Amino acid sequence: MSDKKTKILVVEDEPSLIFTLRDTLESEGYEVFVSEEGTGALEMAKEHEPDLMILDIMLPGKSGYEIAEEVRASKMTFPIIMLTAKDQEVDKVKGLNVGADDYLTKPFGVKELLARIQARLRRKGTYSSSNEVDILKLGPINVDLMESVVERPDGEEIELTSREVELIRYLLKSANEPVSRDELLEKVWRYEYSTNTRTVDVHISKLRAKIEVTPEDPRYLITLHGVGYMLKTG
Repeated sequence: MSDKKTKILVVEDEPSLIFTLRDTLESEGYEVFVSEEGTGALEMAKEHEPDLMILDIMLPGKSGYEIAEEVRASKMTFPIIMLTAKDQEVDKVKGLNVGADDYLTKPFGVKELLARIQARLRRKGTYSSSNEVDILKLGPINVDLMESVVERPDGEEIELTSREVELIRYLLKSANEPVSRDELLEKVWRYEYSTNTRTVDVHISKLRAKIEVTPEDPRYLITLHGVGYMLKTG
């Protein structure tokens, strides 16, 4: 059995919270790296290749939103849990739209944080159950859900984010049947509010550009107006 520790990158500038997070996570067996400002976070992520990032929104240098966008633009797909002191829906939606997988509003309990971390790591690493598809064929396009990569007809390979893989997995459970935006928000984003479904539309649009030969005329990831979306596999 491998004794390699799961690595977590904490991007936070509040000293007392850094101490608490490091102490808590290390006591749970995680290897912890800390960036106390935004400008060096991306380089630390590239250097240490974490399994998960805990990312504050309000940081010196760069905001958490900017960092999340840079991480995703750099093709890094590890889960991001965003921390915010703002208990406003618009901030949470913005975080989800730029690439975060989950969020916690300060102050939060240690048990809740650990539960969120464990849930995200579990979803990241257990996509290969015996009754799940690992290679999805959509016409001439192969979607490798184990390796999180799309193989296009011209040989180009495009990486999928952990959120995109989870989104495909969930749509596959209801293949050829409609799935509402509210259901996707609840089940894939674990988002308790349904007043803004734009975040789903944005992610669907980005995913469609990767898995469709002609995204403007999709054959597989279909919009059902007034209903939601459907993944056609037959």
